[in-house]
Amino acid sequence: MRFRQAYGCAFCAPSRASMMTGLHDCHQGTWTYTQGGIYNRLSTGELTLAQVTELIHTTGLQARPDEVFLAQIAQEAGYATGQIGKLEWGFDTTGDRIRRHGWDYHYGWYDHARCHGFYPPFLFENGELAYIRGNTRADCGVHLDGESPENAAIRSDRKGKTVYSQDIFNEKIVAFLRKHKDQPFFLYHPSQLPHGPIAIPDIPPAVKHNPDLTEYEKEYASMILKFDETVGIILDELERLGIDDRTMIVLCSDNGHEVYATQDGRTSGRTENLNGEAFDNIRTKFYSETGGDVFNGNDGLAGLKWSSWEGGTRIPYLVRFPSKIDSGGLSDHILTNYDFMPTLAELIGAELPQGKDGLSFLPTLFGRDEEQRVHPFVIYASGLGPALVTADNWKLRYINSEDSFQLYDLNQDYREENDVATLYPEIVDRLKTWMLNACDGDYRHGTPGAHLAAYQK
Repeated sequence: MRFRQAYGCAFCAPSRASMMTGLHDCHQGTWTYTQGGIYNRLSTGELTLAQVTELIHTTGLQARPDEVFLAQIAQEAGYATGQIGKLEWGFDTTGDRIRRHGWDYHYGWYDHARCHGFYPPFLFENGELAYIRGNTRADCGVHLDGESPENAAIRSDRKGKTVYSQDIFNEKIVAFLRKHKDQPFFLYHPSQLPHGPIAIPDIPPAVKHNPDLTEYEKEYASMILKFDETVGIILDELERLGIDDRTMIVLCSDNGHEVYATQDGRTSGRTENLNGEAFDNIRTKFYSETGGDVFNGNDGLAGLKWSSWEGGTRIPYLVRFPSKIDSGGLSDHILTNYDFMPTLAELIGAELPQGKDGLSFLPTLFGRDEEQRVHPFVIYASGLGPALVTADNWKLRYINSEDSFQLYDLNQDYREENDVATLYPEIVDRLKTWMLNACDGDYRHGTPGAHLAAYQK
């Protein structure tokens, strides 16, 4: 089943935290993100692992003793839990924190800044350093976004870049499935793909000879195909193990579209269109056709990642469960990432902790639409300020820098081209009240800066 109106967050870290906690990201004092990159100081020898761990554990908010996380619900119901790939919490994490969140097994990154590279010299397995033979780049092979001769030379230099991270994760995923095939399991795989900077070891034949794509675009398309390959590996392994029909798979993203294959005169990216008009994300914004996005990643929606436009926060959301859900189904039920926790709890017969924001969408999945509860609105933070979308598709945006509001009727204006706030002041007033309450009395809680904690020097 494919959901046509699903929402994540404006960028990755709050989206995963929201899914892990069942809470939206506009609350006061729910969590903080630490700045990514602290593990670079481990890689260079400036800090020990114990020192890095101590810094993370003493910076920002720590989980309350009574806080219940997504994996704990499955764990306490007898499921083997595993997380393989990108870190699920903040911009830095630790083995202790991951175990606290309910993961029996973990393999992957502990630092968001480092996982912008795809050739890690080390990852972590259950809190222990796991070195990758042949990967010797301390920076994990990170390079700049955007095409240039210098960048192309950096990407083509394979020295110290032997093993691609997604290939490692594919092996670990298959091993986890085989180990737990005879018991209930809950596996979470946050992939790096196709996050930039663009990096891929090989360009497959499907795009290699496409005359409509530049070499840079072929590399980006290859990253998407690499992700498709991972999906296929998982599906094939489930079928081989004989557990395909009784395994639910959820496929979604953290946030809306981002343009990584930027090229002068061809694809402009987030800051301006091809004519040089700057995007302020208040009144001017990205569209695929004006920004030169040959992949049309927004399919007509406005804006990109980090913004509160629909293109920045609407996400693909697909659920597969052959023994329970008919294939090919479409749903216009509005859902968000913090709805997954109550859905999982209902699916496995677990009790949902009190105080969560989400609503289970299991009735929609199982064809019991008359039982489906609907959010009056969903809400998310962004760099500009919070935005909410109601069940009947009114959308209110708060612009923090101007202390102003915009209103859009998504039923008539899905591209968000016409601000109708002055035409419907009573709707604006009603939604402002909802938004302020959701933000715990301060609209600024709906901005990333309200949740960022800096390390002490």
